[in-house]
Amino acid sequence: MTDVQSLHRFLQSRRSIRRFKADPVPESVVERILETATFSPSAHNLQPWRFALIQTSSAKEKLGAALTNKMRADMGSEGAPQTDIDKRVSISLRRIDEAPVTILLCRDATAVRREEPGETTMGIQSVAIAGLQLLLAAHAEGLGGNWICWPLYAQEATRAALDLPKTWLPEAMILLGYADEEPKEKTIRPLDQITIQR
Repeated sequence: MTDVQSLHRFLQSRRSIRRFKADPVPESVVERILETATFSPSAHNLQPWRFALIQTSSAKEKLGAALTNKMRADMGSEGAPQTDIDKRVSISLRRIDEAPVTILLCRDATAVRREEPGETTMGIQSVAIAGLQLLLAAHAEGLGGNWICWPLYAQEATRAALDLPKTWLPEAMILLGYADEEPKEKTIRPLDQITIQR
């Protein structure tokens, strides 16, 4: 197998991990992952991504409360049974607590050329690309990762709970750690179903 083929196999082998060992992730590894994420492309090279590194029990509790309070309210307004709400909240809090590293992926609202919807969308896309690069960098370090969009539903509560700058808009969070489960097989749609040529 050529080096190029090996690289493609590596890129294709990344999977979402939801269970982590308690082993801490060295600070130097986290720093390398974040640095690699900053080499992502961005619209107009504005580099709008911002990272909030959540590692203390206190910060995890504040983040978990902000997210699950909104989750409870939303599920309640949709008529979900209390048992379902409690179960989902419990699972969410466990996942945040178990992950050795949580990275809140934010967008700096001021990193735009001008205030208009298209510019905002480009910023969101740029942050998402940085998130993928971050996940692949973690994969290269032998870590498992999981991309979660919960913060989108509680942006202000999340920002306030963690005392983030007012211009930092939480868009996702990434849980990282050494995997404590076998990743599930991934079903990929065939290229001929998702590609057209003109």
